[in-house]
Amino acid sequence: MTSGASEGSALRTLRVLEAVARPGGPHRLGEISAATGIAKPSTHRILGGLTGAGYVVGDGDGAYGLGPRTYALSATIASSEDTGGDTVLRRFQSEVDQTVHVALRSGDHAIYVRKVDSEGPYRMASRIGGVLPLHCTAIGKAILAHLPGEERAGLLRGLPAPTERTLTDPAALEQELAQVRANGYALDDEENERTIRCMAAPLLDRDGRPVGGVSISTITFQTPKEALLGHSARLVETAALLAPLYT
Repeated sequence: MTSGASEGSALRTLRVLEAVARPGGPHRLGEISAATGIAKPSTHRILGGLTGAGYVVGDGDGAYGLGPRTYALSATIASSEDTGGDTVLRRFQSEVDQTVHVALRSGDHAIYVRKVDSEGPYRMASRIGGVLPLHCTAIGKAILAHLPGEERAGLLRGLPAPTERTLTDPAALEQELAQVRANGYALDDEENERTIRCMAAPLLDRDGRPVGGVSISTITFQTPKEALLGHSARLVETAALLAPLYT
């Protein structure tokens, strides 16, 4: 087998594993095949290998969820040695005195990979490994705003509304995302969770593509919107410092 074929096989396996990890699981074979664009027979064969290795488990009814080895790998990554990012993030948290997060894009959602809690009386329910929708979170909108137009349009369809403030109309979202690009940061004003307001800046690679974002999360009845926006310049600076560590 050539190295190219080997790389192709490895990437296909990772795509299947990512599809299994999508929110709303466990997922059936047809869903996983559709999400990856890999034919059902090949998807089934890959799932068999992942199941045998413990990365995926079947639910006994034809659907698949994450297995113990995937969770173990996730925990190992989350607790891995600091590469400088934690130092930057902790310094930033101490300056803004709010909970801060880093999340990375994974297909049509993002996943929290770092969190530094505020010392305040209220704690965010977010956790490392938690999944964020893109259209109604600050990090998600920071990511969407910097995707190519065609790719972004494909992600702005059939959007759920977690709260009454969530934007689900693609045209309205496109208008807001244009403003995100102009400002350099995105805002989630109780659009994903009531009483939670967040601001985020994108983590961009050398080509300007978004790989994730860094955010400040606040409780609306504790922190006025104007106070959160006052940290926007420092947020954008922090994102620029963190981006090379994740790209």
